[in-house]
Amino acid sequence: MAEILPFKAWRYNELLDNNIEELTSPLFDVVSAKQREALYRNSINSIHLSVPRSDSPADDAAVLLQDWKDKGILVQDPLPGIYVYYQYFRLPGSDKEYCRKGFICNIKAYDWSERVLLRHENTIPTAVNDRIELLEKTELNTSPTHGLYTDPEFILEPFMDESIKSPLYETEDYQGVRDVLAVIHDHTVIELFLRTLEDRQILLADGHHRYEGSLEYRKKMTSLNPEHTGYEAYNYHLMYLTNSEHDDLRILPTHRVLQQIDMSDEEFLQKLEAYFVITPKEDPYELNEVIIGKQWAFGLYLSGNSYKLRLRPEVHSQISWKFPDEVKDLDLTVMHYFIFERVLRVLREKQRDMAGLSYERNFTACIRKVDTGAARLALITNEVSMEQVKRVCHSGAIMPQKSTFFYPKVICGFLFGSIKEDEFITAPAACL
Repeated sequence: MAEILPFKAWRYNELLDNNIEELTSPLFDVVSAKQREALYRNSINSIHLSVPRSDSPADDAAVLLQDWKDKGILVQDPLPGIYVYYQYFRLPGSDKEYCRKGFICNIKAYDWSERVLLRHENTIPTAVNDRIELLEKTELNTSPTHGLYTDPEFILEPFMDESIKSPLYETEDYQGVRDVLAVIHDHTVIELFLRTLEDRQILLADGHHRYEGSLEYRKKMTSLNPEHTGYEAYNYHLMYLTNSEHDDLRILPTHRVLQQIDMSDEEFLQKLEAYFVITPKEDPYELNEVIIGKQWAFGLYLSGNSYKLRLRPEVHSQISWKFPDEVKDLDLTVMHYFIFERVLRVLREKQRDMAGLSYERNFTACIRKVDTGAARLALITNEVSMEQVKRVCHSGAIMPQKSTFFYPKVICGFLFGSIKEDEFITAPAACL
């Protein structure tokens, strides 16, 4: 089902004085304002392409990209390859070192209706529009999105393990993660990668906005090209693929923070009681622990007071959204239906652009925002499991926005993927 291709990456010139860790940057949707300012000070950091800062960001990024190519700051690899990418990391409270194994390639930008690439959550429209414009002007994928394929036999891992012994780069990123990149040029091995993926569906783990940007760009270019064949460079998208069967695939929770609500604390709690058992807690820093492993349980930090919320099981059937059971059973569906729609009276279609609603991965940051007055309340949730992601994807439905946080994030700057016709390998046979 999934057509993938090797590619000739654009990478930083090895003769540059900068070390590669000085040139990498976080993805556009996770980079903080403070990180941005520090990274912008390096005139050739990758952030100038991925999150350009100007009045005409997409146009200026295109000019800058061409300038970097002309000056030899970026150089295209002479041979197409599959780029192996390993991330070694630890989680708080554990001494275990995890290793997420995967590889970066081009994949056809399949329409959702084709059921080759499956999504699991909603996107935010303004973010998609930004990505489309940047892609259209630069014809460059500045970072790979993250997709999952299922291979219980682990066919490709031995070849990736061998490749990673001779890395192109090895560095520690902003997350404290050790990132290692290598490349496979062997034609026989590349052919095995292509054959292994051709009968698989892909679940989109991270990068829904960037993927939708590529998808919309493909649709636009297809409509403008009467000679469209399906092999043009604009048909493809840069993706990091990992095996969903691997034990080291980690998903972290994404909490909700609200700046304000139009009711008193007492009224809010009273309305919640119709749906939840509310248990006061002394220590807000234990809210993430008291809900672990409990279905439909949340932590609430409201104006400096802590509560554990647990949905009354008998009200779950009241969910009237036309979703399959796989979605109705999710914690975040319960949160968004009973707390946002029923209590706060914000309809589902309005929640994606709800004023004052933000998403926070860092638990302690949620508490701090309420304590400093930057927010009125924080809703703490459990992580979504890999099995839940699979069930939702295969059901054809989608989760609420910002449901998953696959950790660690890939970084930007190791490589770039061009979709310019004269810089792209389009026919599969030409790659082998």
